[in-house]
Amino acid sequence: MTTALATNTDAATQKDWWRGAVIYQIYPRSFQDSNGDGIGDLLGIVQRLPYIASLGVDAIWISPFFMSPMKDFGYDVSDYCDVDPMFGSLADFDAVVETAHKFGIRVMIDLVLSHTSDQHSWFAESRSNRTNDKSDWYVWSDPKPDGTPPNNWLSIFGGSAWQWDARREQYYMHNFLVSQPDLNFHAPAVQDALLDVARFWLNRGCDGFRLDTINFYTHDAQLRDNPALPPEKRNATIAPSVNPYNHQEHLYSKNQPENIDFLRKLRAVMEPYGAAAVGEVGDAQLGLEIMGQYTAGDDLMQMCYAFEFLAKDQPTAARITQVMNKVDEVASDGWACWAFSNHDVIRHASRWDLTPAAQRMFATLIMCLRGSVCIYQGEELGLPEADVAFEDLQDPYGIEFWPEFKGRDGCRTPMVWESSNQNGGFSAAKPWLPVASEHLHMSAAAQEDEPGALLHHYRKAIAFRHAHHALSIGSHDGVKAAGDVVYFARTAGKQTIFCAFNVSETPSDFDLPEGNWTPIGAELGSAHTSADGRLHLGPWQVFLALKS
Repeated sequence: MTTALATNTDAATQKDWWRGAVIYQIYPRSFQDSNGDGIGDLLGIVQRLPYIASLGVDAIWISPFFMSPMKDFGYDVSDYCDVDPMFGSLADFDAVVETAHKFGIRVMIDLVLSHTSDQHSWFAESRSNRTNDKSDWYVWSDPKPDGTPPNNWLSIFGGSAWQWDARREQYYMHNFLVSQPDLNFHAPAVQDALLDVARFWLNRGCDGFRLDTINFYTHDAQLRDNPALPPEKRNATIAPSVNPYNHQEHLYSKNQPENIDFLRKLRAVMEPYGAAAVGEVGDAQLGLEIMGQYTAGDDLMQMCYAFEFLAKDQPTAARITQVMNKVDEVASDGWACWAFSNHDVIRHASRWDLTPAAQRMFATLIMCLRGSVCIYQGEELGLPEADVAFEDLQDPYGIEFWPEFKGRDGCRTPMVWESSNQNGGFSAAKPWLPVASEHLHMSAAAQEDEPGALLHHYRKAIAFRHAHHALSIGSHDGVKAAGDVVYFARTAGKQTIFCAFNVSETPSDFDLPEGNWTPIGAELGSAHTSADGRLHLGPWQVFLALKS
């Protein structure tokens, strides 16, 4: 029987609940439709909370459900303090919080503070003239003498980051879609308004935030040009390689030092509620360094969302070691939140072309890493990326860069709950995106009845992490690689656990470190030591042992 979550007052005494937490990401449009319109909603989440509780996760992160014209599927907010009727009502949100708390699950919501929709009342007022009360709430600039934009900044969605507005005869800045103007964080009134938004949701029982594009909040006040980025330094971590956004070093359009002051104010607002935030750092070159800056000490963000394992290439032992050692170097006082999949990238089962055994190994690995963990809906079922036909595409990003980049719809298709109908139990109506036929046999109901299914492995891995505080909150002794094996020891208090992972399909031999080690984790397929005293790891096999 799950115990009810403590009240916010009590939670204030448990302020480190987030450290080592496992967070389940819900993309509400695609989770569960409760009213038969083909679109998931908040009451659908309420309906499926018993399933989420069965996973053993600590919290849910719900992608945006605010009022929005849905040009970017909720990441273009037109009213921060109301629920879009597509998803339900404020009363439905209250039901999510109340039900989740009964299951001992905290609720984090996705706050999009860097920009709004161009249909937000703030922008309507700001663009009306140059003298109104909100005239400086967005990033406005006069053109150059030749009429061109004020600088060379680019939008992640392609083309210039500047859009001409005839009302003010000025350009406004948009790091994303033209319909997503950037807020001006140099204006104190903007910061105050956004802090009030945070208070609104905290007062409704929200336990924290996932902060979208946290490093985009503040821009260079002088609007200086970004320098070119040499080809050898480019990567497709946050934007596809076909996007010219990768051709710049975004020195001035984001990552500004003034952002720290706002994050400190936001933390002060959250603190009395015992709330926590995970900031999404979108930067292809300096992501880990920024994570270190934003999570240092105890007065900024608790966690930052790292992109290193959301990349295209499957992480090798050497790559995992490189990433974790870099974290130790630049963010030793910080805290990462790791993920393999989310609503913006190809599902990792497909992205890395994983066998079932490999999926199990990676699920165990992420539960053993130092940091917190996000898992994306359907990941626990091993869902591959869905192939969405061009005529069914909804994502503007995919429509713009098709076919070289097919967009994000393939990871956003509806959750599959049962195999008995073509909509997978998601909706009684035609879903907003088609349910992938290859997903149906992998439904939650089908796996529930199969003891060896991946779903049960995720449950066991999460339970294993929670059962050993060294894995959830402990330090590590430095992540190392020996051939295809990545290994480390995690320690908290008197508990030390040695972890080794064969990140390949070829067997590996390995020497255990000195000491008395008792193998644990048999339920996760952990290997046993052999008579020769060496460790023999099969393809994609793990070894977990407790020091005695």
